[in-house]
This record gives sequence, structure tokens and C-alpha cells, in this order.
Amino acid sequence: MPHFLPLTVKGIQTIGLSAFADNDKAGNGCYHATIVNFRDSPMAKPTKLKARLPRGLADRGPAEIAATRHMVEAIRVVFERYGFEPMETPAIEYTDVLGKFLPDQDRPNEGVFSFQDDDEQWLSLRYDLTAPLARYVAENSQNLALPHRSYRYGWVFRNEKPGPGRFRQFMQFDADTVGAASMAADAEMCMLAADTMEALGIPRGSYVVKVNNRKILDGVMDALQIPAEKHLTTMRAIDKLDRLGVDGVKMLLGKGRKDESGDFTKGAELADSQIASLVAAITGKSDGASAATSTAGEQELAEIAALVRAAGYDDRVRIDKTVVRGLEYYTGPVYEVELTFEINDEKGRPVRFGSVGGGGRYDGLVSRFRGEPVPATGFSIGVSRLQAALTHLGKISEKPAPGPVLVTVFDRDRVADYQRMVSALRAANIRAELYLGNPKNNIGTQLKYGDKRGSLCAIIQGGDEKARGEVQIKDLILGATLTGIKDREEYLKKQAEAQFAVKEDALVEAVRNLLARHKLA
Repeated sequence: MPHFLPLTVKGIQTIGLSAFADNDKAGNGCYHATIVNFRDSPMAKPTKLKARLPRGLADRGPAEIAATRHMVEAIRVVFERYGFEPMETPAIEYTDVLGKFLPDQDRPNEGVFSFQDDDEQWLSLRYDLTAPLARYVAENSQNLALPHRSYRYGWVFRNEKPGPGRFRQFMQFDADTVGAASMAADAEMCMLAADTMEALGIPRGSYVVKVNNRKILDGVMDALQIPAEKHLTTMRAIDKLDRLGVDGVKMLLGKGRKDESGDFTKGAELADSQIASLVAAITGKSDGASAATSTAGEQELAEIAALVRAAGYDDRVRIDKTVVRGLEYYTGPVYEVELTFEINDEKGRPVRFGSVGGGGRYDGLVSRFRGEPVPATGFSIGVSRLQAALTHLGKISEKPAPGPVLVTVFDRDRVADYQRMVSALRAANIRAELYLGNPKNNIGTQLKYGDKRGSLCAIIQGGDEKARGEVQIKDLILGATLTGIKDREEYLKKQAEAQFAVKEDALVEAVRNLLARHKLA
């Protein structure tokens, strides 16, 4: 008769040994065994999934979200003052519509997050807000008044190596004018950038709007006979001048550069003479440009400078030949907002905060869809990076906003009564919350919850208070300071202030007075 023998084997959760007696050829009794793996059995203990966040992404709490909301509102006011209208585009576009990266045989090139739809077309998360705008204008041009002036804000995504201050998801706030070839549109973007910085509390002198023209750099590269296929790599190398310095840029213009983590970035592989001429040009030691292209770029810069001067912004906007901007689609003036004050890095060394926004003219981006020239220019603020700068300056608070008034549940059978109190507070435009935790938790546990939530006060009503038509209001902010009071009389006085009774119909007024006392009304 077959029988079952339990057996434990290292590396296998549960196995069984099915054995039965038999005779070998010599007539000796033996066992035949079959090992059965029960790892996938419904009886097996489920494996816990490890909670983890992908590199280059960040969770955000109430304080940071409130700060972002404050920033976005300040930016919106300035942008609308300039006559820009709000609009939105989706976070997902066809990969080829984005224009910068196209799919290869297996997947799109690095830089964007992409996937294939069920019709085998490649879709990508937007890497900025400009390329989707170009698609929108081209698709809806018959119904738009040109010049089209709009602003947008939202999250963008980069499939790039994350690092300190470099995230794969970050927020941008853009303003664009599509359909205006005049340099007045570019000058206006520079003035918009300056006004926005000051509206956010960055004082004049702590920022500068720097302007250059891609045509000048194109002229330099033409004069040096740098092949067209190396232009983008060359411009991206020069765009890192502020961060890497001249030596780092030289490496990227040459064979390449290894960063602090050991990762190697392939360079443009230019000749030593070309590298020397480029560095001389961007540092102002030589122009190196061909006449026609350089002259057009210089004339446009001169026109912008004159317009800026006439509007009284020449102390905030200046010409700077080192500005490049790394995106390929820029065709003329480019601009960048740089914060000029210093901060200390993680090692205590003074460093400049650097660029928090930029933009430029992209006359070819909409034209890809239209087959005709469509001039356009725009400016983009890196909201996430600028928020870090404003926090450092103390212009926005890192402290979370006070939590809601907490209405505790003293008697589990009277939840409806407590809910009426919450509703009365909310109807008076006071943030309020009914305690919804374990109903067996006592008042002490509920008050600890209120402390963690940052609640200003808690409302308590037991049977005795109900009989008297009263509620107890406990000031959690004042109550937290009682332990530091040594004088008994002072302690008793503050204790009385920290918890007091009011008539139930006076609850709303009493909470309002408490808010006003803490300057939170």
C-alpha cells in the first residue's frame, strides 16, 4: 500500500515523499520516491511585495504641494497680465509628433519613456510642453487666432540618468507666442521672465536673464566645418558650461567625459583646433563665425537689446554668448534665467544655484506639420527647481499647513451627533475632520492622532457635556507648550486656556476665535 512520508528539504518550502514498497530484481525490498513541490500551493504563505520608489522620482507631501500651488498662482497672475491664455495638452503623444526622438527597430532612443499601443504605434510621455503645443497649433490652426498666445503647466518626463537635483519627473510652466516673427515677441519673453522672478520674491540683482542667438553658434560651427550630424552633440556640450566649466566642456567636445559615478558620456569627437576655436568663441575671446549667419544673429540680438532697453529692463536682461540651450529645435534667440546668489552644497562649499528657466525661438517646430513657415517663441520655468531656490531664500515655507479641527468620538453610539458638529464647522468654511480610526480608541489616542495631523484643536463631547448642551474645545497648539512651564500658577492658567467648555451652538464662533488667536483665521 503506498504511503506518504513528510520531508523537509532546504530551499523548498514543503515537499512530500510518496513511497511504496517494491522488489528489485534481486528480490530486495526498496522504496520509489517522488518529490512534490508545494511552493505554488494555495496553502503556501504569500510573499510580501517590497514597497519601493523608482530612481529619479519623488513623493510629495502637503507642505511641498501647498508651496507649489502658491508658486503656480503667482506665475499665472503674471502670465495672464501679459495676455496669455490657459490651455492643456495630454501627457502622452505619438512619439514621432514629439519630434526629438523617433523609434528604432526595438524601442525609441533614450530620453523619453515610450511604449507601443495596440495598433503598434509608438506613444511617449511628453518630455516638455513645447512639442505638444506645436502639434496642437498645427492640428487646430483653422480655429485659432494668430498670433496664438497661451500658457500651460504640468509634469514632464525624461528617461535620463537621475542625480542630485535631476529628476525623471518634474513640473514646468510655459508661455508661448506662435505666429509672431518679430523680435518683439522674444524681448517680451525676457521681460516676462524678469517680472515672474520678482513676483515670486526673488529681488532684483539676485537673478539675470541671459540672451544669445543660435544663429551665432551655427555660424561658428559652419566656419569650423563641423559636420551637421555633430551640431546637436556640440551644442549640448556647450550648454553644460555653467555646470562643468571649460575643462568639462572640452572633454565633451572631444572624446568624452567620465562623471563622478564612473559613467562615461561619449563626446562630439571634434579636432583639437575646433575645440579651441569653439571655447574661444563662447568665452568671448573670438567670434569665429561666418559672416552671413553671424550677422543675422547679431542683428536680432541688437534688436532685442534695444527693445529691452526701451522698456526699462536692461538692468535685468543682458546678452551672453555662453547661452546655448540643449534642445535641438531652437532656431534663433535663446534665453535663460539664472539665479546669481550662492548656496552651500552638501559639503559646505559655496555654489551658484544656476538656471531655473529658459526658452527660445523655434520657427521649425510647427512647420513640420504645416509645410509652411510658422514662427514661434516661448519661455519655460522649471517649477520644481525654482521651488527649491525659493525655499532656500525663505520665500516659501516648508512647514505644513495646520491640520483640520478634529472632532473626536467619545461615545461610539453618537457618531451622528459628532458628524453634525463637523458639518457645522465645514459650512462655516472651517477645515474639520471626524475621527474615523478604530472606534475602540480612547480620547488620548485620538488626541495623539490630532497632534500628528497638526490639528489646531480637538472637539470633545461626552455624556456629561451632552447633558449640559456643551462641548469641550482643546487647544492642541497651546497644550503642547504646557510641559515646558515650571511655574504652577502659570501652568494652571495656560491649562485653563488650553481646554475650555462652550455651549454647543457657540462651537463655530469659539473655533473661529481660536483660529484668530493663533493668526490662522
